Amino acid sequence: MASLFEVTAGSAIGYVSGNGGAVTQATSKSTGVTLNKVCGAITMNGAALADATNVSFTVTNSTVAANDVVIVNHSSGGTAGAYTVHANAIAAGSFAITVRNVSGGSLSQAIVLSFAVIKGAND
Repeated sequence: MASLFEVTAGSAIGYVSGNGGAVTQATSKSTGVTLNKVCGAITMNGAALADATNVSFTVTNSTVAANDVVIVNHSSGGTAGAYTVHANAIAAGSFAITVRNVSGGSLSQAIVLSFAVIKGAND
């Protein structure tokens, strides 16, 4: 079996090339997406998001198990620092992402979110 993850002395850790993917959200910021990769990028829909408002959407992902940890960040597009982002509702085959506009005004930006799945166990 080929390695999915790499640790090199004096270097960064992370998934090797070929394990990631990308998807663009259609219709609205609450529209779910499907990306069956352990890491990747999600380009959100450019619809307006009012200040101090949350929006959540489901990421269907067959690589995710209930005990996993999902890390997600606003990586590009839009105004840096204008959003808080976190993963939640992690379950077998899916997780949710919640984005909050903290800019002080309404924003209509197609921000790009990067995520990585860290495999976990409770035993």
